[in-house]
Amino acid sequence: MSQLRTIQDETLPTWLPRLAGNKGPRFLQIADALQAAVEGGSLNPGDRLPPQRQLAAQLDVDLTTVTRAYDEARRRKLLEGRGARGTYVAAPKVELSAILDLSMNTPPPPDGVDFDDMLKQGLSQVLMRADNASLMTYHLGGGSDSDRKAGATWLAPMLGQLDSGQLVVCPGAQAAIAALILALTAPGDVILAEPTTYPGLRAAATQFGRHIVAVEADKYGMVPDMLEEACRRHQARLAYLNPTCQNPTAITIPERRRKELAGIAKRWNIRIVEDDPYWLLADAPPPPIATFAPEHVAYISTLSKCLTPGLRVAFVLVRDPQERGRFLAALRSFSLMAAPLSAALATQWILDGSADGLLAGVRQEARLRQRMARDLLAGRYKGLGDGLHVWLELPAYWNASQLARAAASDGIAVTPAEAFAGGSGSVNAIRISLGSIKDRGRLQAGLQRLSRLLAQRPESFEQLSASSAPC
Repeated sequence: MSQLRTIQDETLPTWLPRLAGNKGPRFLQIADALQAAVEGGSLNPGDRLPPQRQLAAQLDVDLTTVTRAYDEARRRKLLEGRGARGTYVAAPKVELSAILDLSMNTPPPPDGVDFDDMLKQGLSQVLMRADNASLMTYHLGGGSDSDRKAGATWLAPMLGQLDSGQLVVCPGAQAAIAALILALTAPGDVILAEPTTYPGLRAAATQFGRHIVAVEADKYGMVPDMLEEACRRHQARLAYLNPTCQNPTAITIPERRRKELAGIAKRWNIRIVEDDPYWLLADAPPPPIATFAPEHVAYISTLSKCLTPGLRVAFVLVRDPQERGRFLAALRSFSLMAAPLSAALATQWILDGSADGLLAGVRQEARLRQRMARDLLAGRYKGLGDGLHVWLELPAYWNASQLARAAASDGIAVTPAEAFAGGSGSVNAIRISLGSIKDRGRLQAGLQRLSRLLAQRPESFEQLSASSAPC
């Protein structure tokens, strides 16, 4: 055997280091070596790699290890397959889109998490353990028993031990909000919300013939006295709050105020829709409002904002059985169920711990990006160190729409405050989303360009744009 290993070592590709047991998974060691060779020039576009079986024999590893290494290298866009001719080093990919998208709130890709492997392993476990027929049929009860039990596990850090029978599994938070509006209000009713709020609320309310009335907010969120006055004046039946790392202002309502808002809900017998997608990303957030007024709050927690957007699964807690029945009926009127395969994958990840690992990676990456934004946007930064976005109040010489247009012409997409206006007015600010650009270096470049733009006056930018325009 020692002679065989000597022969194998002598025939190893020059770019490949010897594998070490203390440097992480071997497939990642191989992929990292490939990447270093491409970046260092010892492997060039068009070079043919050894067949997988040959390389596995040379390294004295199993074929699966090399297959996973090549798959990882393809994911990094280092390799391309050419059928029977083999595997080759890929030519550099040209970035066709010059737009740096800072307009969409999505979780950033966490460093050190092999998402492809996590997805493959999760789906493999689902298909191995589940009744495959149940993954391809209707689920009429708001999710399977196992999905609702996983939801109770996921919500335990926020709400403690729950009766999983009180949960509904939904295809995302937007569907949940729309169904709650249908279930808990009637056409023409008023829905109370903060002046700057999630635009999906307004979209759903408008479609269903409900009216959004803005309730004054300050640096701590919705003002309790103003909520009470609005309840008295409008006889509202529903209020909407996004109390943790609020979208878009990044405000987290403190515990004392949450208790006050819950008390008003009890006194006026209104329902609060507590849309809380960022609670698990926040640093020591207060208890949800639902803990202070359990029977008056419908609590929504979506996985799309803290794990990955493609996982269109939200857990909704509605304690009152009659209201839960109306909610389910409303949900079925336009979105019968969460896709069973997605729900089963979410359940698998929650129960085997993968979701916690992914969440920890997203949280760490979000913190790094928040620090980057704070450093690059010094003096204007309004983020609070948590969540996926920054709320940037603008200097008086820019207005939000004007800056958004100027940023777009400079290849950067941001969202002006008007998109979030729930009342007649709007603050002069933009939301900057930190997760939608995968590469941290490109995000840094975009924030630097945005910072330079903010330092200019609009007329200076217009003159510069005109002078650089092509003839």
